[in-house]
Amino acid sequence: MKLLNEEIERRIDDSIVESLRRREYDLAMHAIPQAVDDMHAAIPDNRRISYGIVYAIKVLTEYLCGRLVQVDVPILSAAFHMFRAISDATCRGVSLGLLSFSGEDSLRLVLPYSEMAAASPDWATREYAQMFYRRLIRRHPDEAREYLLGLAKSEDANVRRFVGETLRPVQENRWFYQDHGYPLSIIREMFKESSAYPRTSVGNNLSDLARHCPETVYEVVRELVDTGDRNSYWIACRACRNLVKKDPLKVMNLLKVDEYKYKERIHKRRDCH
Repeated sequence: MKLLNEEIERRIDDSIVESLRRREYDLAMHAIPQAVDDMHAAIPDNRRISYGIVYAIKVLTEYLCGRLVQVDVPILSAAFHMFRAISDATCRGVSLGLLSFSGEDSLRLVLPYSEMAAASPDWATREYAQMFYRRLIRRHPDEAREYLLGLAKSEDANVRRFVGETLRPVQENRWFYQDHGYPLSIIREMFKESSAYPRTSVGNNLSDLARHCPETVYEVVRELVDTGDRNSYWIACRACRNLVKKDPLKVMNLLKVDEYKYKERIHKRRDCH
């Protein structure tokens, strides 16, 4: 799906790229929301559920990175300035996207900005933070893993949720299906999570992973149940949302229950014989 055309690209170059080249950051930031709106308007109505503002920001970021390199604008310097100067979620999303293209030498400078965004009271900023951190995971897996392990112990529930969300096996993280030990080695630190917000993220993470790695998740569910911890058990139940569709009896045996309910669907042991 193509969101950029010659007219939109020209406006982006004139209003954003040129402003950043001249270090007129306020002008660039003023123009970013309009550019995102223009690109969002190019998305067909029947695809806006799957492709929305987040996708438009991602495409804009990738375009800006290419153009800023061409006109010799220091990308990280511009991104740092924009992130610190404004609280607008759209501009912060673009700045986080630019930061996600960092080289290995500048990674240590970039990571704290991801954490600041993850702790933001603004939901959209937190969503952009997790989306673009996945790029850092792919580019710098060892360093990103160590940083996430530290964030998993944060006192801020939003930051802990950020850990769980960045590790969900969505499109950018599909390599987890071949290396599921990577995300599990981190979210395992949250298996006794007491706060509902990050705990739900951990459960959803495992439920997603179960689509392609069911046997692995069965073993994790058994591990969670055997702890005897009520928060771990809650995560185990959440992790079975997809598994129960294929083998409800096995799920109920693992959870030691006679019925499993998720939303409006109820699976009962007596119906499985």
